[in-house]
Amino acid sequence: MVTKITKEIKKLIENNPVAFASKDKKGNIHCIAVAFVKVVSENQVLITDNYMKKTKENILENSQVALAVWNNKNWQKECIGYELKGIAKYYSKGKWYKRVKEIPENKKEPCKGAVLVTIQEIKKLA
Repeated sequence: MVTKITKEIKKLIENNPVAFASKDKKGNIHCIAVAFVKVVSENQVLITDNYMKKTKENILENSQVALAVWNNKNWQKECIGYELKGIAKYYSKGKWYKRVKEIPENKKEPCKGAVLVTIQEIKKLA
């Protein structure tokens, strides 16, 4: 098991869509695809809330989340992927909110908030 976000994992996260799963207080899972995810430390990723009403609600009720990212849609031999589990915090102001608003890809997006995920576990997908 990997314990920090390596250069390889960072490249995957920042260059591919990421599946982002959250769950409400009853344990009902909700999964969306997000783009423009940025690695901000060896154990944190920053995600922009442009259109994530249910995900935001879930994070405010239950901070446990999971991400999945991979580099190949066809799952051929050279496919590499990872599952990252962690704790999410939602920000609608402050440092992290300002940071997502500065991401060039978000220029024409609503940027309603920022989600900072502190990664606790990384597992390579088989």
